[in-house]
This record gives sequence, C-alpha cells and structure tokens, in this order.
Amino acid sequence: MKIPNMIYGTAWKKENTTNLVFEALKQGFKGIDTACQPKHYREDLVGLGLQKAYEIGIKREDLFLQTKFTPIDGQDQTNMPYLESDEIEVQVEKSFEKSKKNLKTDFINAYILHSPVYPGSKLQKVWQKMEEFYDKKEVGALGISNCYDLDVLKYLYNNAKVKPTIVQNRFYAQSGYDKDLRAFCKQHNITYESFWSLTANPNILSHEVLQNLALKYKKGVAEIFYRFLNHIDIVPLNGTTSTKHMIEDLKISGFELTNEEIKQISSFLN
Repeated sequence: MKIPNMIYGTAWKKENTTNLVFEALKQGFKGIDTACQPKHYREDLVGLGLQKAYEIGIKREDLFLQTKFTPIDGQDQTNMPYLESDEIEVQVEKSFEKSKKNLKTDFINAYILHSPVYPGSKLQKVWQKMEEFYDKKEVGALGISNCYDLDVLKYLYNNAKVKPTIVQNRFYAQSGYDKDLRAFCKQHNITYESFWSLTANPNILSHEVLQNLALKYKKGVAEIFYRFLNHIDIVPLNGTTSTKHMIEDLKISGFELTNEEIKQISSFLN
C-alpha cells in the first residue's frame, strides 16, 4: 500500500489516544504512526481507536499502520514489552507480537526500528529479525527512525537483504534538515518521513514569506509548510489534537505552490 501524504502521529497522547485516533480517522487520515514504547505511546489505545473506526465503516485495508521496535535505551525499564535479559532478537520478536495484539491486526504496513543500535553486528541482528516478519508477509515495509548519520543508513542499506524503504527523522536545523541523508533517500527510493516539522521550526512558520503565502492561498501557515514538505518528497507526521486542524491539514493536496515559492521556502533549510 502506498504511504499516505500525511500520517497521524500518536506520541504523547496518553489517555486521549483512543479518541484522537478515532477522530483523525473519521476526518480522513489514512496513516497512523505509533510504537511499542509505553513511555511515550499508548499503542493499546491506538488499537481501541482503530476498533471504533472499524465500527463506523472504516476498513483496515484502507489504512497504513506503522509501528516501531524501541530498543532498551528508549524504554521505561519498569514497563517494557520484553525483558532486559532477553536476547536482542527475542526483544524484537516480543515487541512485534505485542504490537500486533495492541493494534488488533496480523499485518503491519511498516515496521520501523525506533533508533539505530550499536555496534553494526547488533544492528544486523535486529534487522534480520525484522526481515523475517517481512518474509512471512506480516509486514509490508521496513524502516528506521532517528537515524541522522548517513554512514549508519548506508551501512544498513548495503547489508540488508530487505532494504529500508522509510526513514523517519526529526526535521530540524540541528541536523541540517538531513540534506545529504534525504538526497540518499531520494536516490534509493526511500520515503523520508518528518516529525516535529512544526514544533522545531517556529522561525520558518513565522517568516513573512510563509505569512504572505498563507494570505495568498487562504490557508494556515502550517498547511503551507506541510504542502511544501510534500512538494520536496517528505511525508510529515501530524500530531494535532484539534479537529479543525485535522480537517484543514488534510486538504493540502488541494493546492500547489509554485516552483519559485518552493525554492524560497527551501532556502530556509540551508
């Protein structure tokens, strides 16, 4: 299934997760991002939100569900889907089984490694276990998140039997907006997903160029920026809790920025 042009992000939604996932799907989101990481996600409540959506006629086959294996250093060690003493492959296996149970599905559209693990031999073990899920047709695509080192991505790509087709990163100035990494992604047909796209870039959103474009197109600045991201082959995660913003943001396919406008906004990423 093709990745939608925008994905609803469920991090930090806590006890509101069920209702927000249901609302996002009701308003037209086709993609949901979560993780088996109780510290920051209520994946179990994402599953309940999905259930509510199915009850009003939304179909599982029309949705793109992606979740993640989170290594130990990203977990609250008092509340993990696996044991600290488990071998790394067992950790991946247990986390994946828990995700399927939470999301009430036996197929995950994209399974993502939440952050690189070191050394490379350990990374390969994790990836090979993820490849098994792909081979069994329990997963449609594999990816990696929080990977800002192009050498790590190249290592993974070159050593993987099932190549990563998604990179999900924070989109911010500190990483140089992943310029080289995004070029590698483009070259190798890897979808680049961005998170913190709005939160990390208040200077861009408040810039007069975006303010003027918002007036020209009669849109909010967030919609202008999200549309820009789509124009440069980025799929943004959207974590809004506002129904109004959900409705507005889902309409970004309805207008096109000019090449000159795209170039202007791109200059802020240098």
